[in-house]
Amino acid sequence: MPMPRWWGHVNKRVFNARAIAAGKYPVLIHVGRTSGKTRHTPLDAHPVDGGYLFVPVYGPEADWVRNILTAGQARLRIDGREVDLTAPRLVGADEFPDGVTRPPKLLRVTEFLRMDVNPETTLPGG
Repeated sequence: MPMPRWWGHVNKRVFNARAIAAGKYPVLIHVGRTSGKTRHTPLDAHPVDGGYLFVPVYGPEADWVRNILTAGQARLRIDGREVDLTAPRLVGADEFPDGVTRPPKLLRVTEFLRMDVNPETTLPGG
């Protein structure tokens, strides 16, 4: 696992709430696969052709990744709007966009979550 699981618990309970409240970070909105509750996860969202790429620094077994893969969809709050995302899939480093800072090699992140923008989503100004 790239990052220790205990740090993920601290991050989820302390820092995520602050990041969401600040409104400065992209937030993935997804449904818990067991609880059915709506979850909000602040993450970097890297634009790629037709969608976004997300870095699961806690590995592909992180709850948010598993929730989205199970549901098959999520919403992304970014730049003051919400975008519907579909077709979640884990992809390798070969699909990481040029010009985006890669996670440190120390983290050993080898899989990324890729999602497509739902073509039926209407974006303001687009």
